[in-house]
This record gives sequence, C-alpha cells and structure tokens, in this order.
Amino acid sequence: MGLRQEDSVVGKWFEEAVFYHMYPIGMTGAPRKNEGTETVHRFDSLMKWLPHIKELGCTAIYIGPLFESSTHGYDTRDYRVVDRRLGDNEDFKKFVAEAHKIDIRVVVDGVFNHTGREFFAFQDIQKNREQSPYCSWYKGINFGWNSPYNDGFGYEAWRNCFELVNLNLWEPKVREYLLDVIGFWIDEFDIDGIRLDCADCLEFSFMEDMRRFTNEKKKDFWLMGEVIHGDYSRYVKPEMLDSVTNYELHKGLYSGHNDHNYFEIAHTIRREFDANGGIYKGLRLYSFVDNHDVDRIASKLKIPGHIYPVYTLLFTLPGIPSIYYGSEWGIQGRKEGSNDDLLRPAVDIEAALEKPDDPKLLEWVKFLGRIHAEEASLTDGSYQELLLTNRQYAFARKLDGEGIVVAVNNDENPAELRIRIPEGGKSYISLISKKEAVVQDGCICVTLAPNESEIIKFK
Repeated sequence: MGLRQEDSVVGKWFEEAVFYHMYPIGMTGAPRKNEGTETVHRFDSLMKWLPHIKELGCTAIYIGPLFESSTHGYDTRDYRVVDRRLGDNEDFKKFVAEAHKIDIRVVVDGVFNHTGREFFAFQDIQKNREQSPYCSWYKGINFGWNSPYNDGFGYEAWRNCFELVNLNLWEPKVREYLLDVIGFWIDEFDIDGIRLDCADCLEFSFMEDMRRFTNEKKKDFWLMGEVIHGDYSRYVKPEMLDSVTNYELHKGLYSGHNDHNYFEIAHTIRREFDANGGIYKGLRLYSFVDNHDVDRIASKLKIPGHIYPVYTLLFTLPGIPSIYYGSEWGIQGRKEGSNDDLLRPAVDIEAALEKPDDPKLLEWVKFLGRIHAEEASLTDGSYQELLLTNRQYAFARKLDGEGIVVAVNNDENPAELRIRIPEGGKSYISLISKKEAVVQDGCICVTLAPNESEIIKFK
C-alpha cells in the first residue's frame, strides 16, 4: 500500500525503525569535485538498492548529503538543489516516492552548522566586504585579519577546515533562512526526517526552533543529531531531538571484541539503559557499527569472525540499529590520513549481490532484520543482564512477561553456558534452530561455537 504523508501521524515510526545509511556521492561513483557543469542522473542506480534495503528488514533510509556542494557534500553551495552530480530535484522526488511505496521512510542530511565557500552569502562578503548584508550570517568575520585562502578577511571555520565556514545561528535571518529550507524539503520532497550534521556544534535554541517548526509541518518528523561526546540526554528531549548517534556504544562494540572484553559493552549498556539507573533509560539512541566517517567494521575488527556477534548485538541491544551500505556483506575500508574516500566506495548493487564478499554475513543480517521486526521486545523491551564474562555475554529484552534471550561468544573456542532465565513458567524456543531449550534449576544450557550467537524467545 505504501506510505502517505498522513500515515506519519500514527505512532512514532522511528522507534521501531531499522535504518540503512547511504552516502550517495560515494556509492554512485560521482566525481569528488563538483565542476558545476552538467547534471548527471545517478539516482537510477540508487533506486536499484531499494529492493535489497527492503529485504534486509530496513524501514528507513538515511541518505546524504544531498545539498548541492563543491566536494564531499558538507560544503554546501545551494540548500534548495540536489547535487548535480547525483541528479536533479525531480530525481530525488521520485526516489522518495518509490521508497514510500514499499514502506520505507527517507531521512536526509541537514548541514546547518556551516556552508561552503561557494555559498551565495559568503561570496557576497568576498565581493562587497563590509558593505555586504551577510556579514552577520557567519561567525568571526574580521576584516582586520586574513584567511588561509587569502580572502582579505578572517572567519571561524569548523575544526579549522576553512572550506567550511561556520554560520552564526544567533542571527535571526540565518535561522529564518534555514527553517525555510527545511520547510522546502518537507513540502517539495516529503522527507520524513533530518540527521543534523555536527549537532554538538549547533545552538540548542536553534534545535528547539527546528523542533517547533517541524512539529507544525509534519507529525512524527524525526530529528537526529550527530553527537560524538558528552551527555546525550542534553539533546534528546521532547522539545529538541528524537535521537543522537550513540558513539559510546559504537566504540564498545568493536573494542569489546578486539580486546575480548564483553565487560566494556555490558558496562556501556548498564550505564546507558539499565532499568535501575541507566542515564539514558527510555531514550532511543541511534546505534551503528560503522558509517561514512569511521573505518568499516570489517576492517576494524582484529578477528574477522567477530563481525557476527557484533551485528547480533547491534540488532538486539537497546537502540535504533543502522547499517552502512555494503557493510552487511563485509566491505573493507580504512581512512588514509584525512582521506575518507575508501570508506565511501562506488558499489554496483547488482554485481555485489551476485557475489558478496561474505554471503553468510549477509544472510545473518537479513535474519536479524526479520527478528527485529517481529519481536516487539527488541524495540520496547527492558534490558536485563543475565551472564557476563570477558568472552561470553547474555541478556534479556523483556516486554509484558515475554521477550528474547540473546547470548554471544567472542572466543576462538566453543563455550558451554548456563544462563539464568529472566522469567519462570515460560517456554524457551531458539529462533535459530527452532528447538526448545530445557529449563533446569532456573537456567537454560546453551552451547555456542566460536563467534556464534543464540537468540531464544520466551513466552
């Protein structure tokens, strides 16, 4: 039947979502530099990914950046135009419509902390200097200084990357302009949310303005912020954002395996989500094992087989899971200094699915996607730790007396586990083998091969 705009008023779709993360400039093989010449219609190749994304069990796409930019997508030239290296506005409208037809939401990158140097307001300052009406649009404009680009004036830049000029979000005209841009993307493309780039650099009052504005424009419009460090609860609140990136868990998921230290992951979850005092209890944080800014998980893990329990935990621990394109079959990729290109390769989806790097992993991720969709406890259930050693970890997700028991093994050897049951008087059935687990003395016995997982339903 597909999604309609009015469907968004029913429930908070993002609380049950599994996201698929697309970096379109990279995955389509678009040129690294935008020469500003012809428009190349590459959305046809992105459209081919939709059946695969659906088969993975993903219910939402985070795609971006899309604004017309000069290079990597985050140096915006024009907020109202899709990057010509990808196509035009009509191409993206079609992409969103096709995604909605198969019940997949679409969220875009909102790059509102800075613009590129080719943005009209900055170019006006270059041309008209002190007489420009846009001097107040940027932070730190100083005509008594000079920039590394020899502009004859200085300005604040994001992390001293002077191709990214920091906007002054205290300027009312800047806020008005950006909110108008957001309204344009909602009205023109029917997007379902925005991932806020550099949310930890944005003014809180600006994000509050954005929340009020989007609430009026579209019910259940999702706002998620890129936040790396700090207290996530400062951002995730009804008057501001729905979610932020859980970098704390991201770090635990790979280093907890590399160090054979499940205590790190368990401590993170206990600190964040435990029913007794978890500081983010009740919040829906955005979980990921890799993205366009960090090394691919298949390259980051010291033992390749650990990727299986990593994905098990991604889908079953509290949080909104996200898959970065191609990592579901084990694409490799590491940064080279400041160069992110190897994290963002071109991929022909049809050729990749004919011969994926790790077809077993791909099938495991599909299975996890189905389980996540079918088991309400994985989205709404409480968390309860059941067993913890350096190399084995078991926990339950419980909802109304039913739920899921998850057990993982990061050892190179098989493990025999006795896991205390979270609820008595229930049947325990493996969702993998379909066999019933025997309950004895308040425990179930589970045998795990190296890097193996078990997922058991109880009701």
